[in-house]
Amino acid sequence: MRAIEFQARIENGTIRIPDEFKTKLTGPVRVIVMTEERSAAKSMIQTLLAEPLKIPDFTPLTREEIYGRD
Repeated sequence: MRAIEFQARIENGTIRIPDEFKTKLTGPVRVIVMTEERSAAKSMIQTLLAEPLKIPDFTPLTREEIYGRD
């Protein structure tokens, strides 16, 4: 058995086989579908805490600026 790997999107229940593999895939085949892991309940805040944005020359607000009242 020979393995061929490619990435594709499922659209309307169909996986499009790239042209370069169409002639190589004939007769019976065994198909294994592996999906990318995604955490469904991950919020934007959790994402930013895990992977903070790096902005050049960023200076966070001071405590006084945050709670200052005019």
